[in-house]
Amino acid sequence: MAPAPTVPVDTRTLEVPGARLHYEVRGAGPLVVLVGAPMDAVAFAPLADLLAADHTVLTTDPRGINRSSVDDPDGDSTPAMRADDLSRLIAHLDAGPAVVLGSSGGAVSALALVEAHPEQVRTVIAHEPPLDELLDDREQVRAQTDDLIATYLAGDVLGAWRMFFAQAGIELPDGAVEHMFGGERDPQVVADERFWFAHEMRATVRWVPDVSALRSAPTRVVVGIGEDSAGQSCDRTSRALAAELGIEPTLFPGDHTGFADGPEKFAVRLREVLREH
Repeated sequence: MAPAPTVPVDTRTLEVPGARLHYEVRGAGPLVVLVGAPMDAVAFAPLADLLAADHTVLTTDPRGINRSSVDDPDGDSTPAMRADDLSRLIAHLDAGPAVVLGSSGGAVSALALVEAHPEQVRTVIAHEPPLDELLDDREQVRAQTDDLIATYLAGDVLGAWRMFFAQAGIELPDGAVEHMFGGERDPQVVADERFWFAHEMRATVRWVPDVSALRSAPTRVVVGIGEDSAGQSCDRTSRALAAELGIEPTLFPGDHTGFADGPEKFAVRLREVLREH
């Protein structure tokens, strides 16, 4: 069998305040931005390849992650900072207004972008944003987050990940945490993981959206939830956001990482959602 054709990728770097952003551009047509946090451009590459058939697709490593270096590795990465980074990338490409699909922490970045620069975003799809402050039990969740971050920084990596998945409501098979996060690991993966725990997670999950600004923006706001995410923390936070905005959540294939686990089905659903408006 012949190998699948590869989509040409234009890899570049953009200097922004305090960081150098690695970003990639594929295809031609209306601009679609795919963004995560802490997920990098690699996680979105299969979906980007599919969308590049009829879109210009921008992917990027968030500041402090993988190939996007920061001047101060001990500084925090906040949703406002990452929103400003996205704004500068879109302006640099001069191809907006864009469709922005953000997943997990990237959904928080995307919502912050709409609040700050609604003119740059035609449609935002916030796929499972971990907005813990919208939950009724936010004080308990806040304490759990502080505990798991402290556990990680104290050196108990496996313990912190077990706490993370328990809080997220994600059930894993026995031994999965040890398999994924134990033994010899890639140094870059470990560095990205530490940056996320130490400098990105807390600011992301405690970001509070300006619901009035989102509702009054010219941007179409879609809240996406994985069909298989029922009962998970990000299902709860996403439904809470949708309720605040007065809209129904939109279901996508898979769970929290459906865009990466099943990019073909995800791309089909994404195109359907974009055609609905």
